[in-house]
Amino acid sequence: MNDSAVRLGYLEETVRLLYPGGGSPRAYTLLPHARVPRRLAPRRWWHVGAQIAVPVEDSIATYLSEVFERPVETVLHVRPALRANRKPVLEARSGGRRIAFVKIGDSTRARALVTAEAAALRRLNGLALDIVAVPAVLHHGDWRGLSVLALSPLPVRRGRVPERLLLDAVEEIAGTGGTRPAWHGDFSPWNLGTSPDGRLLVWDWERYEIGVPYGFDAVHHFFQRALRRMAPPVAARACVARSVRTLAPLGLAAAAAKQTAMRYLIALADRHAADGHTPLGPPESWLNPAVDHEELLT
Repeated sequence: MNDSAVRLGYLEETVRLLYPGGGSPRAYTLLPHARVPRRLAPRRWWHVGAQIAVPVEDSIATYLSEVFERPVETVLHVRPALRANRKPVLEARSGGRRIAFVKIGDSTRARALVTAEAAALRRLNGLALDIVAVPAVLHHGDWRGLSVLALSPLPVRRGRVPERLLLDAVEEIAGTGGTRPAWHGDFSPWNLGTSPDGRLLVWDWERYEIGVPYGFDAVHHFFQRALRRMAPPVAARACVARSVRTLAPLGLAAAAAKQTAMRYLIALADRHAADGHTPLGPPESWLNPAVDHEELLT
């Protein structure tokens, strides 16, 4: 099954879940078009392609209108279905502007991740951060048995993030744990952006955790970039081989850097196992070759 078919199948399930009401349906459009579905948005006169009838009465749009005390339109992101942390994500719009990103916890796992992100962001927004900018929690509640988390939109600017800014952000995030380093948990290029004031915008905090080896975020960032151009076994070996270069700017000695990289890869494999998801393949195919020839971890 190709990507479009997978996305459209999951979209159909999501629309039934979030727009279950009756009444007169509203016309929506798949953008940019049905063969490359990315967003389901209220139809405008300039949209091309077929109309999709979506019932909006007693829907998630109705609920969000009550939450924000103003009329809200929703733009539904058409998500890949085959992901361990999949969940519906929407944009809430009012008066022609985006007022929130909204995550929906529609399963036991997704609800746990939504709750974890809400807690992490409340903690982080209570701290005086100089380098990292994070969303604010605008609303966290329940609707029809679903968890709903609305976050303030960040002024995202795409482009390569300066290396020094990345490292400063890794240090600041680690410092949010006090004497126990913390990490973002998914410090990937697609979760980062630079703000107009020079800070690092960071979103998707559902994997935030305290009490991990210092430098995990930097290793994760390297590994996720490597996976874009290398097979998982090669990327994992590169992660260990390049660990000294990756972590030296954070003050880690060579032995500690290599050990940190191996611990990170093991932690990632454990996460995948807990999620019941193997996006990189079985651990023996990518993890073992990267760590088996190294000295045993203590």
